[in-house]
Amino acid sequence: MDNKYICYCGLYCENCAVKVKIEPAAKILYEEMRKAGFEEIIQFIPNGDTFWPFLKGMIEPGVCVSCKEGSGNPGCAVRMCAKEKNVEICALCESYPCEKYEPFFENYPVLKQDNLLLREKGIEAWEKLQDERRERGFVYGDANDYE
Repeated sequence: MDNKYICYCGLYCENCAVKVKIEPAAKILYEEMRKAGFEEIIQFIPNGDTFWPFLKGMIEPGVCVSCKEGSGNPGCAVRMCAKEKNVEICALCESYPCEKYEPFFENYPVLKQDNLLLREKGIEAWEKLQDERRERGFVYGDANDYE
């Protein structure tokens, strides 16, 4: 488990579609386009001058990490609150769960259960669950998000 992918809200970014699906696909697309010579002609394709650096950026290690490491929405209410309260993971906050979590629970059905596990059994149990999910190919938002 790499702690740089643990978010304040309790999501684990290595189980996110960006890490599991988009980054590997971006690597394949970039390599295929590079092999086909697009690096030399991309500026002649509409928006190619912005697309190519974006695609290349998607394959750089460490570009997409957790909100604690700088990725994600800087205006996220959960993130701002956790930083203000100096809380590592919101599930460990005395005010958890608060009203800021409703959208997260709607979009990530397993989050409430995961954060309960974290509160009751500790970080080791939570990390074990996230690692097991990653090994099975779990992705937040897929049908398997309803375990």
